[in-house]
Amino acid sequence: MARIRVDGKWYEVKDGQNLLHACLSLGFDIPYFCWHPAMHSVGACRQCAVRQFQDERDTKGKIVMSCMTPAADGTLISIDDPEAREFRARVIEWLMVGHPHDCPVCDEGGECHLQDMTVMTGHAYRRYRFRKRTFRNQDLGPFVNHEMNRCIACYRCVRFYRDYAGGRDLQALGAHHYVYFGRHEDGTLENEFSGNLVEVCPTGVFTDKTLKIHYTRKWDLQTAPSVCMHCGLGCNTIPGERYGTLRRILNRYNGEVNGYFLCDRGRFGYEFVNGEHRIRQPLRAPGRGATPVAARREEAQDLLARLLSESGRVIGIGSPRASLEANFGLRTLVGPERFHAGMAEGESRLVRRIAGILRDGPAPAASIRDVEECDAVLVLGEDVTNTAPRLALALRQSARQAPMRIAERLKIPLWHDGAVRDAVQDDRGPFFIASPCGTKLDDLAVRTYRAAPDDLARLGFAVARELSADAPPVPDLSEEARALGAEIAAALSGARLPLVVSGTGCGSEPVILAAANIARALCESGLPARLCFTVPECNALGLALFEGRSLPEAFRAVEEGNADTVIVLENDLYRRADAAEVDAFLGKAKHVIVVDHLLHDTASKADLLLPGGTFAETNGTVVSGEGRAQRFHRVLSPNGEIRESWRWLHDALSSLGRPEGAEWKKVDDVAAALAEALPVFRRISECAPYAEFRIAGQKIPRQPQRYSGRTAILANLSVHEPRPPDDPDNALSFSMEGFPGIPPAPLVSRFWAPSWNSVQATIKFQAEGAAPWIGEESGIRLIEASTSGRAAWFEEIPPAFLPREGSFLVLPLHHIFGSEETSALSPAINQRAPAPYLALNPRDATALRIEPGGNAELVLGGAVRYLPVSLRPDLPRGTAGLPAGMGGWKGAVLPGFGTIKAAERP
Repeated sequence: MARIRVDGKWYEVKDGQNLLHACLSLGFDIPYFCWHPAMHSVGACRQCAVRQFQDERDTKGKIVMSCMTPAADGTLISIDDPEAREFRARVIEWLMVGHPHDCPVCDEGGECHLQDMTVMTGHAYRRYRFRKRTFRNQDLGPFVNHEMNRCIACYRCVRFYRDYAGGRDLQALGAHHYVYFGRHEDGTLENEFSGNLVEVCPTGVFTDKTLKIHYTRKWDLQTAPSVCMHCGLGCNTIPGERYGTLRRILNRYNGEVNGYFLCDRGRFGYEFVNGEHRIRQPLRAPGRGATPVAARREEAQDLLARLLSESGRVIGIGSPRASLEANFGLRTLVGPERFHAGMAEGESRLVRRIAGILRDGPAPAASIRDVEECDAVLVLGEDVTNTAPRLALALRQSARQAPMRIAERLKIPLWHDGAVRDAVQDDRGPFFIASPCGTKLDDLAVRTYRAAPDDLARLGFAVARELSADAPPVPDLSEEARALGAEIAAALSGARLPLVVSGTGCGSEPVILAAANIARALCESGLPARLCFTVPECNALGLALFEGRSLPEAFRAVEEGNADTVIVLENDLYRRADAAEVDAFLGKAKHVIVVDHLLHDTASKADLLLPGGTFAETNGTVVSGEGRAQRFHRVLSPNGEIRESWRWLHDALSSLGRPEGAEWKKVDDVAAALAEALPVFRRISECAPYAEFRIAGQKIPRQPQRYSGRTAILANLSVHEPRPPDDPDNALSFSMEGFPGIPPAPLVSRFWAPSWNSVQATIKFQAEGAAPWIGEESGIRLIEASTSGRAAWFEEIPPAFLPREGSFLVLPLHHIFGSEETSALSPAINQRAPAPYLALNPRDATALRIEPGGNAELVLGGAVRYLPVSLRPDLPRGTAGLPAGMGGWKGAVLPGFGTIKAAERP
């Protein structure tokens, strides 16, 4: 620890910080623009001036920029020095010379860091009376709006986009005495993290274009803490609601998970909540295939009870996008032996295998924060940017860890970002990617390896063998793979903190087992290795921990007459299996009951369709691929007949006279019953405070104190102020009334502090910048690697892949925009989704006599598809690629062998 004196008083601060970081962590208010806790200091804005004194005898001192001055032991500074205050006020004044006076119409109004800093410095009167500079704004695509006139040249945007996120199409362009932050021409921002510009920019240059469509002032948004539902990482978010409509998603800082940033899918994929695909009232079909008609809740409850009472053979199909509580409600209703995990058979097997590896060892699961600190990485069989985007951003930071030692040797403080980057230049740490085709992270890699999944697994097993003589040998390994395996092993074994990343992306179990073997070999050598697996959906790992039966078993149960009624929970089975199999299954069932919030192909076959709530309308718990259970909270009260899925199932329990019908009053009761029934979930009640939690007898308000128009919102219906919705499941209130201070971290629904209205107020909730919250509970890790002993080596080494004459191994190609079910229904995301295609190696296309721009006929799993061909030289010979989860082939079982030939029609 270092001791510094601030305005005559001594404080202890953490070593290795600059003065700005240290003073903000101590609770002082110093205005700044260019500094960011994740991107550190460059000294571009000159706003954070303080007076520094040489020693106790020095009475004059000098003006220094606090972000560029180390907080060394014995440092003496003054923040309130009159000259320093005057300097900061003048900096704001000349920054505002070119800024328009458009606060009343600016989208950033009420949440603007520039407004906060202007008030903080005391600059209230503008003397400049001449013409201001103006720029032409650009169309940057469906996510981000551009208003360049508001720029104050803090350089945060390009520092994040280029240096931190690896983007290349946004830059600082200079002409004469102007600096322009934009693209070389109009066009969509290509980087998958472009939406973070909305929060990174301290003014209104970059704003949320999806919010602009249904704009609401930030102080009029009702908010709640939540979890992203669009992949298996569990990033924390803050959804905002107004007039019963979800308006935006903001990043919610979590030091162990997503930090300060979100991917674009997580930020802009929310609009499905407001979309036309929503189920908003119960629907019943008079007969199978008949047009469904609307029903009241009471009718739906009665029909549900009758259908279940008439049938003694009911099975349930759960969902990896439904909460633990909803899945447990279904499991309780039908019985554990009749509960089926609603994942594709291969996918379910892979996720259950991952759960076993994380539980039994050989290495601890890595959080995203852990990933950022690793200094040697092997990505085995995964296109991380498209399957777990926020993890890809973390991997970009891990690639810098080894080169940072250059700065350490030169004694450059790591917070001095400009100097560090000058010293490191383009050096990269040991970063290896072995995948079926090219990825967006290839620019980081010192070596890439392209092969079919079985060959990727063989490489992984070879790396493990190089690390440990006890690992199983790989027969008939090529010299190329052997040499690369030795190089990877040497790099990982020479690291301080090595990391192995794998997952379900290429659909290969041997790939996952090979990754586990590598991690075990590293741990047995004494290295603190980490293992990171990606899983396909927000609660895939949680569903796997239920150990339900497989989906094909459900199909067989109906086919063999062992079941006649099916309850499908928040799941489109046509995404999980071949369409012909699902058609036969649903057609054979006597009754099909669907509880969901989306209209899809499975819902169209239901006898009874019950409207469940989305993440924005419900409370529940999900488990990330790391094994971290986290609670999400409703941000809006459901309209009409929409209810939480578990409540519909609770109605069925009540109608059947089951004891749970009387015992389950709120979601905490369901969670407690789950913890008792399945020991692996025994700690889920620690994810968030109970619904009865109060501070000074008060709930935590969802609405900020500046919230306006509550009485007028429904004035067309009644002049009386409506009673706030009741929420028995939550310690949060649908009101601005409640405890006004900082609640426990799991219940923080907005970042605000006196003088800090922008997201920069996050630092007021932390022990220090880029650190965990004060008293943070960032979810509960349900499974940890076993320390009682090492699991056995995995020895299921596949033979080398050999192309088959007349057929191709069709691999899933994941897309951040389009492959995930719910976000694909959001208009902005849909604009970025690719058109249908079949990817082929150019040499294979030539052999098939398919010309560039031609079409192909694909026969896969008994289905015939006609697709335009996209040539991918990075695809291995004998393989093809099909977009995962998209179009009419969304349920194709991949990877799988199919036949391809040239076709005339697309």
